[in-house]
Amino acid sequence: MANEGIAREELGSWLDAMLEAARFRDYCPNGLQVEGRARVRRVVCGVTASLALIDAAVARGADALLVHHGWFWKSEDGRVTGFRRERMARVLASGINLFAYHLPLDAHPSIGNNAQLARRLGWGVDGRFAEQDIGFFGAPAAPGTVGEVARDLARVLGREPLLVGDSARTVRRIAWCSGGAQDYFEAALATGADVFVSGEVSEQTVHLARETGMAFIAAGHHATERYGIEALGAEVQARLGIPSEFVDIDNPV
Repeated sequence: MANEGIAREELGSWLDAMLEAARFRDYCPNGLQVEGRARVRRVVCGVTASLALIDAAVARGADALLVHHGWFWKSEDGRVTGFRRERMARVLASGINLFAYHLPLDAHPSIGNNAQLARRLGWGVDGRFAEQDIGFFGAPAAPGTVGEVARDLARVLGREPLLVGDSARTVRRIAWCSGGAQDYFEAALATGADVFVSGEVSEQTVHLARETGMAFIAAGHHATERYGIEALGAEVQARLGIPSEFVDIDNPV
């Protein structure tokens, strides 16, 4: 049977409802960011709507590109020039619909970035913290040390994380928030965690870890946010019957 696809509006409504997009105050618009062709028969997913990912979606004949990091961030220049023009031109010329979900994809309790990271590491979820409850905290899969948590992250994510603090400290509680969440250090500390895992690190994070005793692990922004968008694409395929492919554009960050 031919793949009849789904109407663009129906896909957008389903995604908005699945991720409860309307309840989030975010730094960018969530949902449909660039309107393309009316029906969607194939979806490509990836972390960031870069030119490389757009080209990959075009090459695969995608009708929609579904990402975690989209466009139109509040803090950036809104003019469509330079690399922004190149990205926009490629999307418009191809007729691809661009859908992006930022904080809603961090926070989702089962397919979100933090939930998926926990699933792969075997961490139990006991509660939430930070802005709009996007951070998670809970217990490790088995008793161990901060150094062992770092080694598990390296094995699962395929990259060596940066560890700040006492690698021999026993871990009874972990706090984690994917991406650039290092500014939530104090909120993580308030959970009683022995270690806080995020994607990025700032200069002041090192001093905070040394002075408070809570270890910090920077495991990579891209590396910690691959799995939510991949899981969302799998849900699109399983529930809506639309072929979906995750494309991982290499990024060392």
